[in-house]
Amino acid sequence: MKVLGLSAVDQTRLLRICILGLISIVAIGSRLYSVLRFESVIHEFDPWFNYRTTKYLVHHGFEKFWNWFDESAWYPLGRVVGGTLYPGIMVTSAAIYNALHALNIPVDIRNVCVFLAPGFSALTAIATYQLGKEVKNETAGLLAAAFMGVAPGYISRSVAGSYDNEGIAIFLLVLTFWLWLRAVRVGSAMSAAVCALSYFYMVSAWGGYVFIINLIPLHVCVLLAMGRFSNRLYVAYSTFYALGTLASMQIPFVGFQPTFTSEHMAALGAFGLIQVVAAAYYVRARVTAVQFRTFVACAAVLVAALLACVLVVLSMRGAVAPWTGRFYSLWDTAYAKVHIPIIASVSEHQPTAWPNFFFDLNVLIWLFPAGIYFSFRELSDNHVFLILYSVFAAYFAGVMVRLILTLTPIVCVLAGVAVANVFEAYLSHSPGPGVAQVPRAAIMGAMLFLLCSFQWHSSWITSTAYSSPSVVLASRGPDGSHHIIDDFREAYYWLRRNTEPHERVLSWWDYGYQLAGMADRPTLVDNNTWNNTHIATVGRIMASDEDTAYDLARRHDVDYVLVVFGAMLGYSGDDINKFLWMIRIAQGVYPNDVREQDFFNSAGEYAIGDTASKAMRESLLHKLCYYRFGDVMGAQAFDRVRKQRLPSSVTLHNFEEAYTTENWMVRIYRVKDLDNLGRSHKNAAQFDST
Repeated sequence: MKVLGLSAVDQTRLLRICILGLISIVAIGSRLYSVLRFESVIHEFDPWFNYRTTKYLVHHGFEKFWNWFDESAWYPLGRVVGGTLYPGIMVTSAAIYNALHALNIPVDIRNVCVFLAPGFSALTAIATYQLGKEVKNETAGLLAAAFMGVAPGYISRSVAGSYDNEGIAIFLLVLTFWLWLRAVRVGSAMSAAVCALSYFYMVSAWGGYVFIINLIPLHVCVLLAMGRFSNRLYVAYSTFYALGTLASMQIPFVGFQPTFTSEHMAALGAFGLIQVVAAAYYVRARVTAVQFRTFVACAAVLVAALLACVLVVLSMRGAVAPWTGRFYSLWDTAYAKVHIPIIASVSEHQPTAWPNFFFDLNVLIWLFPAGIYFSFRELSDNHVFLILYSVFAAYFAGVMVRLILTLTPIVCVLAGVAVANVFEAYLSHSPGPGVAQVPRAAIMGAMLFLLCSFQWHSSWITSTAYSSPSVVLASRGPDGSHHIIDDFREAYYWLRRNTEPHERVLSWWDYGYQLAGMADRPTLVDNNTWNNTHIATVGRIMASDEDTAYDLARRHDVDYVLVVFGAMLGYSGDDINKFLWMIRIAQGVYPNDVREQDFFNSAGEYAIGDTASKAMRESLLHKLCYYRFGDVMGAQAFDRVRKQRLPSSVTLHNFEEAYTTENWMVRIYRVKDLDNLGRSHKNAAQFDST
């Protein structure tokens, strides 16, 4: 029956397009809570660096951006920006901005950055549809796209204002995997080249490209081990690896790493292995079976010995770089805490608690194993890839909470496969053997309930947990009234308006990007964390007594010190709660000057009041946070975060309070100049008081 002059096939195609369009609209709309509740603002910490560099690219052009040396970062070292970042997200935003202006559509670059991730979430849903269609059928693809559009595990990094690399990288991850499976199925060099181009875009956008360049070679090796070598596989991987590697080396931050770092050796080894296997198949077609077995045995021993010798020699000569600390921490969760505390200090690098999986994936976590089961039943080349992706993504998501992000796409795809198989089994006109005779209405009702509950859960999680920018906080009063806490922007605006452009601000590295982006002032450290010694020096200043800290601050040309303090409002992400990590990082570089055990009292407690240890009470950070706080809260008041009584007396001599925000969340102190008579500030204050 024709409708609107369309055949049944065309009607189905049109319906599918409409469903994908609705999924895209829902994906975008569900990420706009933060803009509706607050305003169009950049979130978190790293996005402020991305936003600042994007503005520089738009205003100064690509050539200056590529060669930009930022003197205001990591004072006095500076930073070669173009050679130390993944430029994909900046170039994408600048391209969209210029395209809109070419069409005479006036838009601010900030709004392009704010809405970039929601826009790419629609593309991610479409790419997930293509991946689901590639491994199963259109039904599985539509279900996977619907799941991906609203899954909290992906929304957490793609809400409006979350201008981070993952905002476009997850789309490129899914796109690259779909194009890879398509290239293996088709066996076309052109398809593999398109996959390599997508991989190049991924390399330009996010360091997580290493997951791709290890998973695809693993897929190739497993297929070879299963005896599934084919000309299609050979053409696909050889083309992908050659073009993808050459393209990735055009990114300055990556450079020649694919040729010598451990993270890329698996891809190189798989490339060499598939050449050997292809040569073996070529020889096999031209010799007898006995000759071929002799040839294979000799060649295997020779190649294995040669590769082992080459690897040992290159490793001993330092030509093959070892694994980085972040990758070691993926295999040993205690490694970072012992050897690289700066990695362990980041909350998103902590192992994942079980509730997080249910929080971010909800009912998909039960459908996920069912999808793996159906993959094992068919076990085509595509399903082998899905199983490998599932196993490794699940493991990495378990050891680092941030990597739930890379697990979410495969969970959505396999959940779509599972539900599609259920639909096929129970909703077909002739159910297959072994299928229970359950009324179709019951199956449809159960599935609709699961899907609706997942949508409700996703909307609630997005609204309550993932739509609050860290730079602007919100709370509710006892009467339910809504209060906006804007202390961060208040402090940064004060610095921008009341300090000179060259005056340097010392803070913990968490706030470096925000200080540069909003206050536009030079900082000693920021979120790039490339120089552990510099960060340890800031930690040492915060942990030292006031006189020592003053000397160190003067030596590093510090003009202002900024601390975040949450004792009044109960903000648990303040510097006092981060202080132990500052101490541990400083101790790693200055073990004779900073010792963690000195900051616990005799009872082994991390106290902040009068029962605190001497090192804690005399530390600069403790004084900068609690100075004058008792005058406001009263002598008997409590710190609302630590649930401890305030110290009875806190004095300052070498630093003077410059500004404290409305809710006492951000405090700024000026480093005093040297006394004209050469006296210490404490003696000068005592003389003036007499």
